Amino acid sequence: MPNTLIIGRNCVKEAINSNKNIEHILISNGELSGSIHQIVAKAKEKKIVIKKVDRKKLDTLSGGEIHQGIIAVSSPMAYSDISDILETAENKNENPIILILDGIEDPHNLGAIIRSAECMGVHGIVLPKRRCATVGFTVQKTSAGATEHINIVKVNNIANTIDHLKKLGFWIYCADAKGDTCFKQDYSGKTAIIIGSEGNGVSRLSKEKCDFLIKIPMFGKINSLNASVAAGIITYEVMRQRIKKAGI
Repeated sequence: MPNTLIIGRNCVKEAINSNKNIEHILISNGELSGSIHQIVAKAKEKKIVIKKVDRKKLDTLSGGEIHQGIIAVSSPMAYSDISDILETAENKNENPIILILDGIEDPHNLGAIIRSAECMGVHGIVLPKRRCATVGFTVQKTSAGATEHINIVKVNNIANTIDHLKKLGFWIYCADAKGDTCFKQDYSGKTAIIIGSEGNGVSRLSKEKCDFLIKIPMFGKINSLNASVAAGIITYEVMRQRIKKAGI
């Protein structure tokens, strides 16, 4: 597998802080202003090799993405397992929350969903190996570095994963326009939420295996939300309920 490029100051900083296996960092000649100083200091502290290069090299590597004068080259991303998600939740003494993404092919959408999920305390994200955006530099950058702080699992078959989670005691909620309002459900138990693509929604088989169909009520003339916005609203509701129940 090819190395992973981590592009932009915030993403590189998060990668360093998360102890990701970074092979070296490329910095544009003369780019030592602002937050670059802090990133370089942290990288030196962790004995990460820093190389000064011509800015054109970074332009080429980034493929048009805004790199802010810095790119880190790391080993290929190591995906997690479902067991890692469960362990993360157990360590926090929480019932696990899993987000299953069915057919999210836009990397900007995927990155935004990962960012919202990490902020809302989701313990892990499940992606299919096919019909899904690659967790590359566009996803990493859009997630603002959240890919470094959340378990991301890739599976061959979402339907089989749903069956596995049910055996583990999970309740499966599927975002669908024909469902009941998401604000009336109880998410206090082991929770898995499926979000589909904006065009096709959740696949038929995944939908059939769900315990509940849920929707976000609409009050305007547009009857659908961007997938990342929908994921953010639903995961916020899950956490809001849990915080309220805990009396925090």
